[in-house]
Amino acid sequence: MTGTFNRGAPAELWQALVRDARAGIGAPLDESRESYLVFVLLRYQRDPYLLARTQALAWLHAQEQVGTARVDALRDVGDHCLLIAGLFPGLAERRRVGVDYFVELGRGAYREVAEHGRSGTAALFAQLADSYRELVRTLAALRRSRDWRASEGGILHA
Repeated sequence: MTGTFNRGAPAELWQALVRDARAGIGAPLDESRESYLVFVLLRYQRDPYLLARTQALAWLHAQEQVGTARVDALRDVGDHCLLIAGLFPGLAERRRVGVDYFVELGRGAYREVAEHGRSGTAALFAQLADSYRELVRTLAALRRSRDWRASEGGILHA
């Protein structure tokens, strides 16, 4: 992928980075998990507050919500924790918690989405929760890639 990083739509760039990262670890993701991971990267690529949020407070706030608002808030917690654990593990150190803290919080949030979400998304979020560490490893491999480093910290500007 080297040399093509600045060409193509953002979705194509993220998809190529995710695929390269998975190839580097020796195991491709299935289409649904790869697509969701690309969606998360696209959704938060310009979020200036990603690293400023306290995920435990966001999770508590989600518990106060009902229906779709609760499911959406829990999904956001799972997404944020995934990005932090995979792309910004230094934040865990600065907050004096381990990366596992974000993994467990995010995995639990996705499990709740699977339990309380619409039937069409329940299976996806159950799968995402079960493979959360694999997704984190994918993002960690992406973070270590030459193309990510060449983009001065990646496309995410958090």
